[in-house]
Amino acid sequence: MVGIVLISHSGALATEVATLAAQVGGAEVPLAPAGGTEDGRLGTSPDLVQAAIEKVDRGDGVILIPDLGSSVLTARLVEGPGVVIADVPFVEGAIAAVVTASTGAPLAAVLAAAEEARSFRKL
Repeated sequence: MVGIVLISHSGALATEVATLAAQVGGAEVPLAPAGGTEDGRLGTSPDLVQAAIEKVDRGDGVILIPDLGSSVLTARLVEGPGVVIADVPFVEGAIAAVVTASTGAPLAAVLAAAEEARSFRKL
């Protein structure tokens, strides 16, 4: 199953979005928040992101969903074969990715579903 890592400047935000996505999409999806710094401050940490990747990697690939700004740069430090960055809205993209991953879809399909979240309309 595809793993998903939520990268945010805020540890609390990453954790809460992960909780919401798991509740909507299913707790069986390997999903981990990687927010804030090691000492709890606002920011991003390549070490926390790498640890989250290792936690969710089941061999089917990992999608990184950054919130904004330097979290994208942090994600780029750790992307590589089987680890891709999704350029998606943080909440909507996370939910779309988790729901699709829960079906056992391959990495490309989970990434495509997350990317479709850019065009979701609310009204």
